[in-house]
Amino acid sequence: MTEATQADARFHRVEWPFYWIVRVTGRYFQSMESALDRIGLDVPSYRVLMTLYEDSYVSVSAIADACVIKLNTATRIIQRMKQDGLVATRPNPSDRRVTEVGLTAKGEAQRHEAWSIAESVLAQAFAGVSDAERRNLNRLLAGVYDRL
Repeated sequence: MTEATQADARFHRVEWPFYWIVRVTGRYFQSMESALDRIGLDVPSYRVLMTLYEDSYVSVSAIADACVIKLNTATRIIQRMKQDGLVATRPNPSDRRVTEVGLTAKGEAQRHEAWSIAESVLAQAFAGVSDAERRNLNRLLAGVYDRL
């Protein structure tokens, strides 16, 4: 048996962390899609709304970075959200080449509804998990992300 064949024989997907990361992400998106559909929102728009949670205006490139999506994808999502009246755009006051995005009153209301839904999904997913365990998981995943 070659060394590669031996390594293949030792592979068990349930022991591969990325197997679980992908499964959890997929299940999370399924749960969020279903729950957000009740308020007429999709997951990409939810992610943009939550990126705008902490700051009044955020650049399109910062949104793309926070959502881990391509800039042109972020631009299309934001254009759709602008048509839906959820966000407004403006040039950055100090660098007019940069487009910033902010929530409208309708977007703020939608964000509050979406956050309530997300908290319910979080509570279901982490039932029985302590705050310390959750913080540790966040720390571990942040480290994996940074190393990738």
